[in-house]
Amino acid sequence: MKKNSRIDNFLSHVLGADKKKFEEVQIEREVIDEIINIARKSYPQEFVALLQGKISNNILKIDGLIFVPGSTSEEGAVMQLFMMPLTSDAVGSVHSHPGYNAGPSQADLQFFAKKGLFHMIIAEPYTEESILAYDSFGNLADYTLI
Repeated sequence: MKKNSRIDNFLSHVLGADKKKFEEVQIEREVIDEIINIARKSYPQEFVALLQGKISNNILKIDGLIFVPGSTSEEGAVMQLFMMPLTSDAVGSVHSHPGYNAGPSQADLQFFAKKGLFHMIIAEPYTEESILAYDSFGNLADYTLI
């Protein structure tokens, strides 16, 4: 078993996957406050943004939002990812849902699988308690406010 672990570690390093491993997610309080504020102001439209952060010591720390051009409506929000700066520290996404369901849609799940490591959805009443977080597979994920 040890041999496979070494091979896995080597491949992870060569492919850059080792830089994407984390065991904990920390989000700055100001980021959550901004998400809540923007969701409330955007209602009944959805809003969408990228989460800015980096991984250090197995901790994914989210410290900002990145806004890219796109369009929003009561049915959804679309980001023009080709307009995202190449040097961005985007690690995932956040968007709002009008209504009380913060569960991911099929389109959300497809986006999660392709873009980023950590994703958040905020639903009405747009409070800290109405935010759910997900990994890239659409599984619920925990986070800590700092």
